[in-house]
Amino acid sequence: MFLLRFVTILALTCGLSLARAESLVLLTENLPPFNMSVTGNNFARDDNVTGISTDILRVVCERAEVDCQLILRFPWQRVYQQTLNDAGYGLFSTARTAEREKLFKWVGPVASNDWVLFAKGDSSIQLASLDDARRYRIGGYKGDAKTQFLLDKGFELQTALRDNENVHKLNRGQIDLWLASSQAGRFMARQEGMENLKVVQHLHTADLYLALNLQTPDELVQKLQKTLDSLRAEGALKAIEDRY
Repeated sequence: MFLLRFVTILALTCGLSLARAESLVLLTENLPPFNMSVTGNNFARDDNVTGISTDILRVVCERAEVDCQLILRFPWQRVYQQTLNDAGYGLFSTARTAEREKLFKWVGPVASNDWVLFAKGDSSIQLASLDDARRYRIGGYKGDAKTQFLLDKGFELQTALRDNENVHKLNRGQIDLWLASSQAGRFMARQEGMENLKVVQHLHTADLYLALNLQTPDELVQKLQKTLDSLRAEGALKAIEDRY
């Protein structure tokens, strides 16, 4: 009887461990059109989180039969650090940089993101090269990979805790250039009532990934990756992108 009870408890414990291994909390921030809250607020959960990357990962989790809770919070540095520290957490949409490569396990690419420098549409600024931008006041988003990209090249930037602050700074003439994603920047600017933007320099095209805590089981990472690849081959990812 004791042995039977012990085996039963052991089986239940193993079952619970496997269940936990197949559950993830996926964190994100407002980065339209890739991930955003339905209301525009800086906190949202599950069905109240939308966007290209969000919808893709929701379908991936469903197909892979992984229980994924979606949480959008602010600021980016907070959710980045939580994913870095806590098992069972993932972070999207994340640029896979050399500095981050060994800090996470990766699934993707989920989407692609063009990094650009925006000026006001009526600005006379013309750049022959990226180095020409050193003469101007550049606004960036604190803790963002794009910002770090320029900082590593020795640029001076004015960083904002909320990226939409840069839209207003650009509109008011407090900065000359805004470092942003071509897709997300235009989307955010429209939300803030600014339509008149022009790209004066393309910096980089970054693939966006789901970054998972290093304690995530390799089997789970591989299952998610295989599911994502299958959905891409089926054309399901393109269909999601086309909705936005």
